Amino acid sequence: MEQLGLDGMPRRLYTCTPSRLNTWLDCRRRYRFTYLDRPSPQKGPPWAHNSVGASVHNALAAWWREPYDRRTPVMAAVLLTNGWIREGFKDDEQSAAWLERARGMVSSYVATLNPGDEPVGVERTVATRTSVIAVSGRVDRLDRRGDELVVVDYKTGRRPPTSDDARSSIALAVYAVASSRMMRRPCRRVELHHLPTGTVAEWEHTDESLARHLRRAEDIATEAADADDAYREWAENAGARRAGRAVPAPRREDGAAAPAVPPEIDRMFPPEPGPLCSWCDFRRHCPEGRAASPDRLPWDGLAETPVSPSYGRDGGEDRPAP
Repeated sequence: MEQLGLDGMPRRLYTCTPSRLNTWLDCRRRYRFTYLDRPSPQKGPPWAHNSVGASVHNALAAWWREPYDRRTPVMAAVLLTNGWIREGFKDDEQSAAWLERARGMVSSYVATLNPGDEPVGVERTVATRTSVIAVSGRVDRLDRRGDELVVVDYKTGRRPPTSDDARSSIALAVYAVASSRMMRRPCRRVELHHLPTGTVAEWEHTDESLARHLRRAEDIATEAADADDAYREWAENAGARRAGRAVPAPRREDGAAAPAVPPEIDRMFPPEPGPLCSWCDFRRHCPEGRAASPDRLPWDGLAETPVSPSYGRDGGEDRPAP
């Protein structure tokens, strides 16, 4: 009997995070290095600004897990000190200076919070799906304000975010949709809290704007899924051919075993040379990226001078207490 075909069967959902979608948008070569090549190419040294960001995020999450009477600015500074990540700094002196600066950030920030206003979630994983994607991600903080939820994302970078950053973020929109569906409460407001300056950049989505973000995520996922399928098909065939001939896999310049990607596959994952290449973890493996931007030292992403937090919205109005 003739075997029935599978034409018309629904396509498997593309499982992803907002970070994966944004990586596809930023640079498809970096996407391949991160999510498809196995083993993944060796990364460069850790970045000091990432250490600051991770330390601050961890301290704020731990602060909310403390009993109510210990949720104080002093406790936030203690938690930051206990969990300080020292990777990427020029020396112990620079690390100590940034530890002190970060202590000031978290203690000043939590002084504006009501320790009794328990969030719905802290470092909470939220997820949702459509007919195209199954997407999940972790929200820094999920607040309940009145009958609605608010997505809060902490930022520690050099540049204070703006309301345009909050409006255009696929990640924040996806978190809002997923939170609303999981908690069965409206969630339209998203906020970026910039700890170095105290700026709060916010955006109030509509059902229509959230739907547009979700359709955009689906479009990105469809492109990435097509490339993923082609890569995996080639990798499986290449692996089978090597196994049949008992030929060892080729090796990268860093010594890690990896497939030699043919031109037709490589063209599906082109680089996007530009200023961001200076900060790419896979810069050493990308000639176009090295040519497009200068080398950076691991601590070059740190702000040069400290700022005094003002705790306003978009640098303007005073921020009301939560």
